[in-house]
Amino acid sequence: MNTPKPLGLQLCPLSDYLAAGLATRLELVPWFELDDAARSAFLANRASECRLVLTGGHIGCPSELMQALPALELIAINGVGFDKVDLALAAARGVAVSNTPDVLTDDVADLAVGLIIAQMRGIAAGDAFVRAGRWTAGELPLGRKVSGKRFGIVGLGRIGSAIAARLAPFGPVAYTSRSAKNCPYTHMADLAELAHWADCLIVACPANAATANLIDARILGEIGPRGLLVNIARGSIVDEAALVEALTSGALGFAALDVFAHEPQVPLALREAANTVLTPHVGSATGETRIAMADLVLANVDAFLGGAPLPTPVS
Repeated sequence: MNTPKPLGLQLCPLSDYLAAGLATRLELVPWFELDDAARSAFLANRASECRLVLTGGHIGCPSELMQALPALELIAINGVGFDKVDLALAAARGVAVSNTPDVLTDDVADLAVGLIIAQMRGIAAGDAFVRAGRWTAGELPLGRKVSGKRFGIVGLGRIGSAIAARLAPFGPVAYTSRSAKNCPYTHMADLAELAHWADCLIVACPANAATANLIDARILGEIGPRGLLVNIARGSIVDEAALVEALTSGALGFAALDVFAHEPQVPLALREAANTVLTPHVGSATGETRIAMADLVLANVDAFLGGAPLPTPVS
């Protein structure tokens, strides 16, 4: 007689590669596809069997769902962010949390640089200009030179450091973080000072209670009417209402954004603004990296099922 597979809840779509790997190990219920009645039925009939939650960093695990699963032992995040998991609640309930750090660092850092160049050199606008057949009628407005600009980075962790290494050949790099790092870049303890100094401010810090709306109207004003804000971290770190106002009023010159406060909902003002470049949270979205992330999720699941230490626990 076959031993039943451990039961898990899947909170968001996963790649075919990851889904296939998980299917050999688990019985996965696609929570994100269930209506309210089906979810209630699952909780009433099978909550006591559910040992794992598989999720993405942009979704995490709602606290009320965690509390409704008495047998839950692991929340496995297919992503680096864990700000949407209540770690204190998880610890109190004895629930381990894993994520997929490092493997997406290069892609996110590459995208940050790409957004900077795309915004300053008008790549998206140039593409639309050529496709619309407008080149015969005139030239695009001049862009801005990237080389020689000053780059400020908010958060010098894995991703922030990778961004800094890529930007250093373009121009001076400075950063702010909880403490100074052993690195060749200038540390500025005051975020407002960094924002005022920088031509381009890149948000690369974790999202948590301390960084919610960290980039507010004051900081946007310090970046200034010729400055550029780039966010590849989390939408919650930027006060989105203040950002819309600053871009509309001219207090902030430009923005290049991969993340938003209420994804996939993006304010119409940002979508219609000529001074924004927008991408749909694709920092880790390459085939190579998504496979590496999936492999790390599977490694954490295998370790959990085998009673071994998790390869990448969230501390």
